[in-house]
Amino acid sequence: MSDPALEGTVVGVAAKRRHGFSKESRASIRLISGQGVEGDAHAGALVRHRYLARRNPRAPNLRQVHLIPRELFDVVRPFGYDVYPGYLGENITTVGLDLEGLPLGTQLRFSSAASVELTGLRTPCVLIDQFKAGLKRRMLGDPAGPAYRAGVMAIVLHGGEVSAGDRIRAVLPPLPRLPLPPL
Repeated sequence: MSDPALEGTVVGVAAKRRHGFSKESRASIRLISGQGVEGDAHAGALVRHRYLARRNPRAPNLRQVHLIPRELFDVVRPFGYDVYPGYLGENITTVGLDLEGLPLGTQLRFSSAASVELTGLRTPCVLIDQFKAGLKRRMLGDPAGPAYRAGVMAIVLHGGEVSAGDRIRAVLPPLPRLPLPPL
């Protein structure tokens, strides 16, 4: 198995104060260490995802930031799904990084000096089909790769502004490396 791409670029950022599926595109977002995206419904030290919070409201928030590769949009477009940054609930849309192929604990360092640590694969939920019927099926992985192609989740290590055009460098954790678990 070869290492995934380790450099990329931010192509879009989004946030939304209230819970809902899609997020609103922004010129920039501010990452807050240990919290997530300033002003986003999923920000906080404890789990903010509505379903997960009902199950265990004191669990740590491993889903502070959702990142998704723009390449996924190209995969689903031939099937009639036109999606753009923020549409699938992500905070940061990237290009050039094989996000789902990166190992657990990978740090993504942005040119703005902000950084996040990957905590897991985003599991596609039924809301994806409510957004666009049949889209969830297109986000399931295959036996040779990650179980899901719906982006990744992360926690914020170092805060700062993130905007479209920012460069991203992935720093892999030490060996042995573990795959991202579903979150």
